Amino acid sequence: MREIIFDTETTGLSPDEGHRMVEIGCIEMVGRMATGRTFHAFFNPQMPMPPEAERVHGHSDAFLADKPLFHERAGELLEFLGDAQLVAHNAGFDMRFVNAELARIELPPIPMARVVDTVVMARSKFPGSPASLDALCKRFGVDRSHRVLHGALLDAELLAQVYIELTGGRQIGLGLADDSDADSSGIPARPRLIPAVQRPHRLPRQFAASAEELAVHQEFLAKIKQPLWLSKR
Repeated sequence: MREIIFDTETTGLSPDEGHRMVEIGCIEMVGRMATGRTFHAFFNPQMPMPPEAERVHGHSDAFLADKPLFHERAGELLEFLGDAQLVAHNAGFDMRFVNAELARIELPPIPMARVVDTVVMARSKFPGSPASLDALCKRFGVDRSHRVLHGALLDAELLAQVYIELTGGRQIGLGLADDSDADSSGIPARPRLIPAVQRPHRLPRQFAASAEELAVHQEFLAKIKQPLWLSKR
């Protein structure tokens, strides 16, 4: 099954108040394994960036000034999404903005029936526990030390790892870590999304007892009076 894990950044909390999407990051997964294919774009929102929103993601008016308008990359985005199932954290928020942008250019909305909300999944699996992306990364041991500000592609990468945990745990060949040139199906491995930690090579440990150690052990056993393993039943 093909799935797209995605996240957005915006100028505010509601498109009904005129706020716009300024960034989207998407990661492709097939059979719950990341393929290495991504879609990432910034957009000029054609409105000033509110200071409170800029503090969240760091995208200033100057940074977004030369970025394309949504309609200029909408075709690429829709082609990348295809008919895949979509996965987002607090999906209603992201989908309202995506569909509002599509409505602006008179394209049909993406139905919510195609979307999985990982907030709903987390609250069902861990009732009463925090369900933010940060909280779930902490629960599952997902490294987010490189996350200073919110960013759509970075958050999608974190969410991909959280989603795997929510749906049953990490698997060999997940795609977020590339351990070989091909998986069991013979498909070449894709570039990793998140670099693995490089550990030094260690020589195999020898656990067999030496002749001297065996002799000392036998000497110790000989001192035990009436050992149970020699008792007659």
